[in-house]
Amino acid sequence: MNLHSREFKVAFKTSIPVMMGYSVLGFAFGLLLVSSGQPWYIAVLMSLVIYAGALQFLAVGFFSSKLGMLDIFIASVMVNIRQSFYGLSLLKKFKKTKFKPYLIFALTDETYALLTTIKESDNIKKKWYYFYLSLLNQSYWVLGTTAGALFGKMVSFNTKGLDFSLTALFVVLAIEQYKKDKNLTPFLIGAFASIVAFFVVSRENMLLFAILLSIVLMFVFRKRLER
Repeated sequence: MNLHSREFKVAFKTSIPVMMGYSVLGFAFGLLLVSSGQPWYIAVLMSLVIYAGALQFLAVGFFSSKLGMLDIFIASVMVNIRQSFYGLSLLKKFKKTKFKPYLIFALTDETYALLTTIKESDNIKKKWYYFYLSLLNQSYWVLGTTAGALFGKMVSFNTKGLDFSLTALFVVLAIEQYKKDKNLTPFLIGAFASIVAFFVVSRENMLLFAILLSIVLMFVFRKRLER
């Protein structure tokens, strides 16, 4: 049986930065959720069937505040709607693959960053490379979550500050994006949109407003971005 070992090796090598981040972040999530009073297996199930890092961290607050289903739905859409925008740029990559449903499900910020930052070799089958990269990244998250949940079940732990770990990974990936493209314009647009959102809209709508404003500004400065 051909397991496409070359594609797996390339995907594993590419995914090492995410492995270093997801194992720690998943551990932090599992620990936080168990510390909030939830059974350890809930954390593992969430990482298997939801697999949305930022939203899973927010879910810890959902459980403790006992929000209604409608409130949780709206908050979830607001947090994850960004993926509907950058996912469009991968339609061509995922067009000719039987793994498209899973690739769509497993498309996280970090996986997207790798797919758009790392130059792909012409000597590998792209559909298997995309599949292994996505699967490996999710496996790191699930294993980290399981370890954190089991640790939290056995040991009492002060979890203050752990929720910042996801932000730290985003910062690292943003730095890697800049090192590849050497273009400050997207970062300046993002920073400007975030500042405007902070002063113009409520905290609950900041993320969506900043994303929409960033998209508008990227169209305005499209020629500069292309150069």
